[in-house]
Amino acid sequence: MERAVRAAEQALIEYEIAVETFRVEIENFSRLHEQKLGPLYGRLEELDARILEARAARSGDPQDRRRAEEARARLAPIPGVEELLHGWMDDSGLFPEAVAMLTDQAVRPPQRVRPSDEARKLYRELARKAHPDLAQEEKERERREEFITRVNAAYARGDETELRELAEEWAKGPELKRGPSRAEELYARLEWLAQRKELLALLAKELEESAIGHMLQLAPDDPDGLLDEIGQQLLTQVTERERELAALLAEG
Repeated sequence: MERAVRAAEQALIEYEIAVETFRVEIENFSRLHEQKLGPLYGRLEELDARILEARAARSGDPQDRRRAEEARARLAPIPGVEELLHGWMDDSGLFPEAVAMLTDQAVRPPQRVRPSDEARKLYRELARKAHPDLAQEEKERERREEFITRVNAAYARGDETELRELAEEWAKGPELKRGPSRAEELYARLEWLAQRKELLALLAKELEESAIGHMLQLAPDDPDGLLDEIGQQLLTQVTERERELAALLAEG
């Protein structure tokens, strides 16, 4: 029974590592997606609103005016927009980096925060050694939870130096000597592990089915290339909308 519990614990830890790694990849890809493509989406929405306004001005149709007003209302500034868009836009418009992207000029690349292979290796090693699920006493669980929280934060930043320091810290820390468990405790442990795995499976499914999760799975080996491809498609749409708007204004 004890061997079964140990095997289940290790299997759960490996599963948690895989889910957390995927979560971090999605989070970082989402940030890069917003930084690189957010301005293009914003420009398309602005052009769409202006096109609807130009059509409404020409037709005078109440339905056209309503659609134009709704489109413009969706573009109204909101508090904290600069923070939400990670420095690409404020309530007065696009920043120079975003304008450069839209005009096909050189643009400062967004900060890369995707963990390196070495950071992944360090993270996995620490997670296997210090995971809270390996604790049998509450005090030891609390110590491990606090430590793993720091490990997760360093991994999300891709900070190899901090992960190495954490590995050294753990190596010097106290190790809990684990004694044999009673049969009923082992059964309860197995039941808890099964429930935990079910929760992780739900989380993994949510991540995989999210919009960013779907995008990341389209090009797991070259996510930056996928962003560049989408960016080119959006730039083409921007050009088409600009031509359409210019034609409407010329006719008016």
